[in-house]
Amino acid sequence: MKYWMVKSEPESYSWDDFVAKKEDVWDGVRNYQARNFLREMHLGDLVFFYHSGKEKAIVGIAEVSQEQFPDPTDEAWTSVKLKVKKSLKNMISLSAMKAEDRLSELPMLKQSRLSVSPVSKDEFDLLLQMGS
Repeated sequence: MKYWMVKSEPESYSWDDFVAKKEDVWDGVRNYQARNFLREMHLGDLVFFYHSGKEKAIVGIAEVSQEQFPDPTDEAWTSVKLKVKKSLKNMISLSAMKAEDRLSELPMLKQSRLSVSPVSKDEFDLLLQMGS
């Protein structure tokens, strides 16, 4: 199993929008590195859902429910399907992530513009603990 983080601006597509749908296509990714990460996602992988923009916080956990397929908005790109796993009891702010030394290698903190990035098992477990 692998672990991931996807980012979305809540004004465009929020966690609440996702929860209302229960499952949705993760499309519109137009960065080659992020696209490659989508291609590495497998059924059952767990995915943190991060609100970018003003909020800047992890708000929930999704699960990969369908592996890579052509993006319906542009078939030259890649999509996956995600389903809601659970909301976090406590949002994990960007400032809290930056303040935690054990997250210093988190790709999302090093390449903040990527909308899809990997998370190690140790980082995932720590973030899960922070959100409980």
